[in-house]
Amino acid sequence: MTAPDDLTAGRARADELLRRLPDDEAAAAALLEELTDVRDLAFLGAGLTAIARAEGRGLPPAQRAQAATRQVHLGVLRDRSRTDPAGLRVWLLRAAAEVQLLRQLRAAADRIAG
Repeated sequence: MTAPDDLTAGRARADELLRRLPDDEAAAAALLEELTDVRDLAFLGAGLTAIARAEGRGLPPAQRAQAATRQVHLGVLRDRSRTDPAGLRVWLLRAAAEVQLLRQLRAAADRIAG
């Protein structure tokens, strides 16, 4: 059974990774290196996935479909790295980059719409 604390910690780490990534990729990588347990990495990824899906829902239909496809590809990468912390860190960096892209697309769509 998943403890609520695991989910909360994963989401907090996802938010922290997203804060660090634009300014300092080394700091973002350092955050991931601190996590050695596959379970902790997976919960961070769940947080990123939840953020990405929420961000994607606000996009125009075509961009939303493309975002969904990218999420499927990220899921394949995650599944290939299921027991490999180094592989999961690659997945997490790509998932964080996807969230950043979604935010940029959303900002552009908002500028065009209004």
